[in-house]
Order: sequence, then structure tokens, then C-alpha cells
Amino acid sequence: MIDLEGRVLVQQRPPGGSMAGLWEFPGGKIEAGETPEAALIRELHEELGIDVEQACLAPAVFASEPLGDRHLLLLLYACRKWGGVLEARHASGLRWVRPLELHRMEMPPADKPLIGLLEALV
Repeated sequence: MIDLEGRVLVQQRPPGGSMAGLWEFPGGKIEAGETPEAALIRELHEELGIDVEQACLAPAVFASEPLGDRHLLLLLYACRKWGGVLEARHASGLRWVRPLELHRMEMPPADKPLIGLLEALV
């Protein structure tokens, strides 16, 4: 999510869960039978209460990170247009930040490689 001022949206993981308190990009896991875009549209609606059209999602960058006995592949899409009002439905908070500010935020290790690429994009 990128606003008109070139800031990106991050959300804070809620207490009690994995990596609680860390800031991350909105989104989530792909369910069986879903495309990455359909999963992101679903997750953005569930997490933020907004509606996004697939045509408004632009593939941007990805990161690959070992995660215990699994491997995480993070796909980052740029989205500049959505419908509805953002609300933190499953997060402790939401924050609009400039990509450069992400370097100072506590984020999951898999998200960190995306920051430099996001800086070049925005």
C-alpha cells in the first residue's frame, strides 16, 4: 500500500503471537487453490477492511528466507488504489512511513531485504 505522499503502510503484529510487536507489510498466506493476487485481495479485506481490484496490484519485489524446516517466499505488490477506510482489524496498529524509515523499525527478518528494493520503487 502506497499513499499519495509515497509512504508505505505497515502493520504491527499483535501481542501473544509469533513475532509479536514487529512491523510488517499487510498480507498473508496463500490458501490452496488461490493465486497470490487473490490471496492478497482476501487478506487486505480481512486485515484492513478495504477492497482492492486485481488490476490495482503491481508485482514489485520478492524475498526468499529459510524459516525453520520450511522456506518462506515473500511476494511484495505495490497498490496505490483501494476502496474503503483502513482499519487495523488484526494488528496492534497501522503506520504510514517513508521507505527509508523502515530501516529503523523492528521487522521480521524476511521483510528486511524488501526495504532497499522498495526504496528504489517509491
